[in-house]
Amino acid sequence: MHNIPPRQAGQLVDPNLAPDGNASAANTVLIAEDDPIFRRILESWFKRWNYRVTAVENGLDAWKVLQNEDAPQLAIFDWMMPGMDGIELCRRIRSSNPGPYRYVLLLTAKDDKQDVITGLEAGADDYLTKPFDVDELRARVRAGKRILDLQAALIHAKDDLQFAAVHDPLTGLWNRGAILDLLKKEVSRRRRTKDSLGVVMADIDHFKKINDTYGHQTGDAVLQEVTRRLAGNVRPYDAVGRYGGEEFLLVFPGCNAPDLSIAAERLRQCIADQTIETSVGQIPVTLSLGVISAEQGEKEPLDCERLVRYADEALYAAKARGRNRVETADASRAAGRNATDRGSES
Repeated sequence: MHNIPPRQAGQLVDPNLAPDGNASAANTVLIAEDDPIFRRILESWFKRWNYRVTAVENGLDAWKVLQNEDAPQLAIFDWMMPGMDGIELCRRIRSSNPGPYRYVLLLTAKDDKQDVITGLEAGADDYLTKPFDVDELRARVRAGKRILDLQAALIHAKDDLQFAAVHDPLTGLWNRGAILDLLKKEVSRRRRTKDSLGVVMADIDHFKKINDTYGHQTGDAVLQEVTRRLAGNVRPYDAVGRYGGEEFLLVFPGCNAPDLSIAAERLRQCIADQTIETSVGQIPVTLSLGVISAEQGEKEPLDCERLVRYADEALYAAKARGRNRVETADASRAAGRNATDRGSES
């Protein structure tokens, strides 16, 4: 189910320590060095700097490590290694499928300007000539970590923007545009599969009175608790969206009419059977629901617009017949009323 609360925006992390002072998943490094003594020296330095170290003795083993989903994003490669050298490793990394950027620091005894150019053009981000000072290595590693941390912050910011574009900021549910898009996709899919499809329109009864009596902050708290209960009482592959104000649109793939009525009644009960606790006390809340099921084998498949309209008409019928109830689209059409005639008091 796609009703996930918004995440916190990504934060830059310290280049050496996790928030608790220990090595974090972000503080990992891959070292590929064929000289066993120098490899152990590098390992000891990075462990002292609170990195979790994966050390290998050749380029082929390093490439295997990089195929893992949780492979380190910071890599220290020796230029000259058996099997696959550091230059070839850089080329493979840069030509592989796009993913989290890997920062590569190349170590070598070569100090000719052309060698530096060759290493950087192969895809290395930085270049350090042996022998080197440990403080210089640490400074260059910190520079690489700043780049990786900035990338992580940008990715989190992008994810947050994408989440905000399709989710309601108060409830974390799909917003109106997103839930309608999901419904359109399900309508398109069932034209191929001929499966049933259930649509429910739900509305909090007398919500305006709650706002007028207790204030909008309390009204927001009621909306959030109703959201939590609705989201907790549907299947993982059902979808719940905030259609507008105190109205919700729910999509039930593969759900026939009898099962849809049972599901809608369960949703009604989960709201009505327990009052909602707020800062001003317990508030009784009820829900009216209108349901429509597009069934297998129907002669003329219902499109998205008609499914929503019929569910809304059924919701109007539930309101007209006393609220806190479930009505089907057939019953609402028999009433001969249109949802646009609904008054301001819901």
